[in-house]
Amino acid sequence: MARTSSAYVCTECGWQTSKWVGRCGECQQWGTVEERAAAGASLARTTRAVAPGAGREARPITQLTGEAVRHRQTGIGELDRVLGGGVVPGAAILFSGEPGVGKSTLLLDAAARAASAGARVLYASGEESAGQIRMRAERTGAMHDTLFLASETDLATVLGHIEQVDPALVIVDSVQTLASGEVDGAAGGPAQVREVAGALIRAAKGRGTPVILVGHVTKDGSVAGPRLLEHLVDVVCHFEGDRQTSLRFLRTLKNRFGPTDEVGCFEMQDRGIVEVPDPSGLFLSRSASPVSGTCATVALEGRRALPVEVQALVAKSATPNPRRVTGGVDPSRVAMILAVLERRIGARLHDQDVYVSTVGGVKLAEPAADLAIALAVLSAITDRPLPHDLAAFGEISLAGEVRPVVGGAQRAGEAARLGYTRVVDAAVETLQGARSQAGL
Repeated sequence: MARTSSAYVCTECGWQTSKWVGRCGECQQWGTVEERAAAGASLARTTRAVAPGAGREARPITQLTGEAVRHRQTGIGELDRVLGGGVVPGAAILFSGEPGVGKSTLLLDAAARAASAGARVLYASGEESAGQIRMRAERTGAMHDTLFLASETDLATVLGHIEQVDPALVIVDSVQTLASGEVDGAAGGPAQVREVAGALIRAAKGRGTPVILVGHVTKDGSVAGPRLLEHLVDVVCHFEGDRQTSLRFLRTLKNRFGPTDEVGCFEMQDRGIVEVPDPSGLFLSRSASPVSGTCATVALEGRRALPVEVQALVAKSATPNPRRVTGGVDPSRVAMILAVLERRIGARLHDQDVYVSTVGGVKLAEPAADLAIALAVLSAITDRPLPHDLAAFGEISLAGEVRPVVGGAQRAGEAARLGYTRVVDAAVETLQGARSQAGL
């Protein structure tokens, strides 16, 4: 009598085992191993070769042209920048971000701009009704006759809408709200998400229609659902921003048709999401006269150089343990810089409260901001303001050296374009040299 056998497969990475385990042995995820194979099923099957259809024969690469897959602009310059020039026909784009960051508002604006150019656009939402989407469209000015709305949670119905409307662009908000009747499980589960995404991607490739899928994110900021979803799509974009500020950043985590180091800047306003082509003034103070404790630096967000002002405040501590408060900068990095300042150039900080922050809510995680932080602290200690036309960038080592950073020429060029005639960088070599050049 044949012995029954079962196979257990991880829904995240596809790892297989002969018995159930609580944790996947490949991706180390908990609760993702499910039973898949049936009893007595033959695992050895042979796939027969099938002759390709007419027009689908393999051809030399030199005989192929790329005209059919050129980028098509969306009408939003910052979105086109991140996508590498626009959307590609037949491309599958995954758009992720935290709830309330503005994903739906931005994509509705992109749909309206495509419709205003004469294209037929289908916006399918499983989270909002058509009336709710219309209210947002009226507020943001996204009313066009060729923009079609559908409020559906059934995959088959959405595919039917695609066949009926024959759109040039499809937006699905979101992939976790759709469900297929052919697959067991609730909407948003690994099996449903895989089936929904696969069906929509097949429709996009078969019709040559780009499709944008909105995806939820987990608590750690990654895309919810199986990791296979990120491998199926061509482009993965992440929309991020702080709820306390109006600034939003769009980044690409994966892009088969363009770069992955571009960053798009947007601002949340009453009329919707507005692109910010030149964010040079967003992170600088508006003080007319120089103030002690401030220093400008140039940060790199992808390929984009952004001027950022770092502010520092030093005050006599009233407690045995002085406070170190930071905002927008790495606390451990600031603590290291303060230690180097005290040990290498004799700055007295062990009994002082130190506050370091950036202007505009931007976050500086790169070591290129070390020199600007150090000069801002020195300026606060001596109560001597730095010139308005001075910018600084460089990494500080534990030996008190100023080391060069990535994109130094680009940073210097952006500083010169914005009117900073004096630049303090790794050319000074030491912190003492940077202090002398800055006049502190």
